[in-house]
Amino acid sequence: MDILAYTVGGNSVKEYLIALIMFASAFVVLKAVKHIITLLLKKIFTRIKKEIGALAIKIVTRIRWPLFFVVSLYLAVQFIRIPEVIETVLVYALMVITTIYVVVSIDCVVNYVIRTMIIKKEEREEECRVPIISLLGIIAKIALWVIAFIFILSNLGYNVTTLVAGFGIGGLVIAFGLQKVLQDLFASFSIYIDRPFVPGDFIIIGNDLGMVKKIGIKSTRIQHLGGQELVVSNRELTDIRVHNYKRMEKRRIAFTFGVTYQTPVEKLRKIPAMVREIIANIETAEIDRVHFKQYGDFSLIFEVVYYVITSDYAVYMDTQQKVNLAIKEAFEKEGIGFAYPTQTLFLSKETL
Repeated sequence: MDILAYTVGGNSVKEYLIALIMFASAFVVLKAVKHIITLLLKKIFTRIKKEIGALAIKIVTRIRWPLFFVVSLYLAVQFIRIPEVIETVLVYALMVITTIYVVVSIDCVVNYVIRTMIIKKEEREEECRVPIISLLGIIAKIALWVIAFIFILSNLGYNVTTLVAGFGIGGLVIAFGLQKVLQDLFASFSIYIDRPFVPGDFIIIGNDLGMVKKIGIKSTRIQHLGGQELVVSNRELTDIRVHNYKRMEKRRIAFTFGVTYQTPVEKLRKIPAMVREIIANIETAEIDRVHFKQYGDFSLIFEVVYYVITSDYAVYMDTQQKVNLAIKEAFEKEGIGFAYPTQTLFLSKETL
């Protein structure tokens, strides 16, 4: 009993033993609680919501011995007298390590959300959104750790007002230096949110036309109709008019043709019905109107308007070809001749 009463550093051996037992007990209990929670989560999420269960288990398993050690040590020193400086250090250490584990847990959630969104976009073949989602995830993580850092400094007694102001000024300097890059970045966000086009769309920008291959953070790559790859900054794409032909539900085709002035009136009357029937028999075409439009310099001009009920350019051209060939074939059977630029000179006998 004399040994237990022996005093060292202002505390008896008995008090040290109690603190030691408390430390070991707390450490073991925390480890056991972690193990039990992990088993319960595995049991609960075995059949339903496996992904959420895996996320919860991952968060729990990331809580490791440093946190248990600091918490156990903090509880143990409550049973002994220690210098105020050491107690303050323990409090700060507990605050710092708890903040870190909270941030790590939130980081796991952010990773889960980003991964889920990327998988959904890939399944929907929306590759253009994947880089944006990844970038947003990186920005969220950086912001999270910056907030945690400022929180820790604030609780350590530092005046963070100057630091935050410094971040603001530094941010302005960086933003000014990277002005064009940031403009492209925000333009990519605009494309991501507004979705004026996606990979696979056929677009026309100015005098250039082609199919969108990839929408990146800074630029968009277009497979030009001429064969070359065209790289356009996202900022430029948000400042100009973009014609997106992939979004068309149907294409309008209007054309004219001329027949000779020698064509009898009876056959002229048949032409609108003939053309209508030809277009009506083509699955991808939808007739609008056919009219004898006007008297031309060297032909009788008919105007035809119809729609190709698809946005596919190849189908559009195939349909136009079918219509043209069918009209030519029908006119040959009826003996209707197409006009071409000619002039007929009529001479009277008096002139001769």
